[in-house]
This record gives sequence, structure tokens and C-alpha cells, in this order.
Amino acid sequence: MQEIDIGSWKRKTHFEFFGNLDYPQYSISFNIDITTFIKDIKDRKSPFYYSMIYYSTYCANQIEEFKYRNRDGKVVLHDALNPSFTDLNRDSDLFKIVTVDMKNNVDDFIAEARNKSDNQKEYFPSNADEQRDDLIYLTSIPWISYTQLSHPINAAKKDSIPRLSWGKFFREDERVLLPYSVQLNHCFADAVHIAKFKELLERLLEKGTDLFNFP
Repeated sequence: MQEIDIGSWKRKTHFEFFGNLDYPQYSISFNIDITTFIKDIKDRKSPFYYSMIYYSTYCANQIEEFKYRNRDGKVVLHDALNPSFTDLNRDSDLFKIVTVDMKNNVDDFIAEARNKSDNQKEYFPSNADEQRDDLIYLTSIPWISYTQLSHPINAAKKDSIPRLSWGKFFREDERVLLPYSVQLNHCFADAVHIAKFKELLERLLEKGTDLFNFP
């Protein structure tokens, strides 16, 4: 992690402009093609949700603008982000928030995520996890193929943790599409960075079985 010299930072003007707004958060929703991905995880018998969390986090880590954070007016850039995601309790419609450190491969991550979720009793993060800002928040709404989504925010000016979410996938002609949403603080990232994220994620998911060979 490094602290950014705001005075010489390329986003200084944008950081100050959007930082003066009462609500600098914004979101963009779109569909991503998961046709190949669906087939591959079925062949591997891998869980869709944990797999999507892993590759969404992987892609977020490739976009520098997703890793900036606001700490009391100072800007820091994290080396890496870790996923913090919602998960339903067994035999309940109540969800909990689970935080897992990112792993070097998808199978290790799935095992850790499943174990952490199964054994976690509390619904919401511990004090230690709540104070972390090296996170990316992820959630799924698998019952609805939505066209727009927003997230609750506390202290919207300072909150700079991206929110990634997806809905119920659907078929269109011969393709399988997944509604996907990215919510960001405009002080740190613009629509072009969301477009880069989308392009990278779709490209990775289209790689099929090769996707699971990433280091």
C-alpha cells in the first residue's frame, strides 16, 4: 500500500470536484456473456457464486482505480483487494457478510469461502473486518434479472469501496447473459474504468477451461 501525493496526482482535479458533492457515488448496470463460463463450471462441478466472486475480485485487482481509498482526506492505493460478500444462511432467508482473503487459485478460494461461510455464526463483520478498506464488496440477487441496482451507503463521500453485484442470468438467442452492476465513488474512478473492468471480466470468462489455470 502507498499513500498518494494528491498535489501531483493525475486525478487531483477530479478528486476535489467530486469530493465536494453530497453523493459522489454512481453505478452502471450491464449484461455480461457467461455462455462458456456456465458450461465450464458445470463440467467442473464448481459453485457459480464463489467462482464469480473469485474472478470478479481478480479483475478488480487489475484496475488501479478500483484500489484507491479515502482515509480522512488522504488517498491510499492498495496493492491488492480481498472479497467481502453476502451469503445466505442455510435454511434461512437471512444473509451474512463473509470476508475471505484472496487466494492464488480458484479451487483454494472456493474451499476457504465455503469453510468460512459454513462456520461463521455472526451476520455482520467483526470489528477488525469492519475497519478494513482493502476490500471489495460483492453480492448476488439470483432471483431477479434486474436492469438497475443501487446499494446502501453510509458517509457516501468517504466510502470508496467498490460494490460489485449480479442478478439472475437469462438466455437470449443462443447466449447466456448475466445482469451485472458496478458501484463506485467518482472521486477515484470513471465510466471508462468500469468499461475496462467489464471487458476484462468478459474476456476471462470467455476463455473457458483455460480460465482455471490462472496463477
